[in-house]
Amino acid sequence: MTDDFRPLAGLRVVEMTHMIMGPSCGMFLAFLGAEVLKVEPPEGDKTRALTGMGRGFYPTFNRGKKSITLDLKTEAGKAALHDLLATADVFVENFRDQSLAKMGFAPDALRARYPSLIVSSLKGFLKGPYQDRTAMDEVVQMMTGMAYMTGPTGRPLRIGSSANDIMGGLFGAFAVLAALVQRGKDGMGHALRTGLFENCLFLVSQHMVQFDIEGREAPPMPEREFSWPVYDIFETSEDRQIFIGAVTEGQWVTLCNILGLTQLLEDPRLQTRMDQINARDWTVPIVAEAVRGRSFADLIALFEQSGIPFSPIHRPAEMYDDPHVNRPGGLYTSTLPEGDTYRAPGMPFEVDDSAVAPTGLDIAAQGADTQDVLTSLGYDAARIAAATGEAA
Repeated sequence: MTDDFRPLAGLRVVEMTHMIMGPSCGMFLAFLGAEVLKVEPPEGDKTRALTGMGRGFYPTFNRGKKSITLDLKTEAGKAALHDLLATADVFVENFRDQSLAKMGFAPDALRARYPSLIVSSLKGFLKGPYQDRTAMDEVVQMMTGMAYMTGPTGRPLRIGSSANDIMGGLFGAFAVLAALVQRGKDGMGHALRTGLFENCLFLVSQHMVQFDIEGREAPPMPEREFSWPVYDIFETSEDRQIFIGAVTEGQWVTLCNILGLTQLLEDPRLQTRMDQINARDWTVPIVAEAVRGRSFADLIALFEQSGIPFSPIHRPAEMYDDPHVNRPGGLYTSTLPEGDTYRAPGMPFEVDDSAVAPTGLDIAAQGADTQDVLTSLGYDAARIAAATGEAA
């Protein structure tokens, strides 16, 4: 692992976000070495208190950040935020346009006041007819056709993670990196806007393009037209599910040999890939019967050795036991403010054959860094109390 790949070290990011899309943008920048100051209201980011499926939101997407409490309903709090922005390279926010403008922090106003500041706004929609609508991950999945493509006909289904929010945050961070490069050339900041809807639209664009070219809509993924002879979930002799793919002619031959299905190799009706695809209705049951007669352990050993695409069907919790996930750099341990620890993945790329090891991945208690950061700006105790709402 390498902990010296910190290309954004020395950059200050002021982040004023909640939920997932905005916080993930700040987290990606923190993982690359930026100092990220998360600004929270006096009552704290409400995402901290989520339970159930929302319990992992705050710990996952706020790693590596400092926490500052400001009361932006007061003039003192707004002044403190302006003082912070005067020292910042990037401002990340995901407030409603009207709310941000009402507080005096609209992107155009900030660009006028801080010409070199990069403002990254994470929104539901880019500018257009829908720009003032409220959007959430599930909303845009329904709007763009993502949910339609995920569930069977008549049963639209959201995908099983907050993938749009996370990828939207990634696009936000990507735009920030581009703006930093541009600022290195002309010294100017930029106002960036990333749309959750447009992100999801990008994810379904392959289906849009197929229709635009062919004039034919792709069916939902559970009913998709297959482009491969075998691309299915089967059950082994222990009733354990396994996904198996044979997408090339070579893989078809290899799979048939592993399963002892020489009759399929010799069948004159199955001598081309299109023959094999068109015959799926009667060949896949034969493959299923053969898989049912073999053990899971034997099959995965043979598949791995021969290059057949395969996968066990796992639950997210089982990933903590996966040997590849547990390789060096696969998981990083963070500590919550109350002292509990948890493990989460880092960035999914390597640099010079080494995993990038982010530093300082603990979750800061609400307002834990307020005193130090505001003191560094020259604030005394009275001004800090006024800016944070403690004086009231």
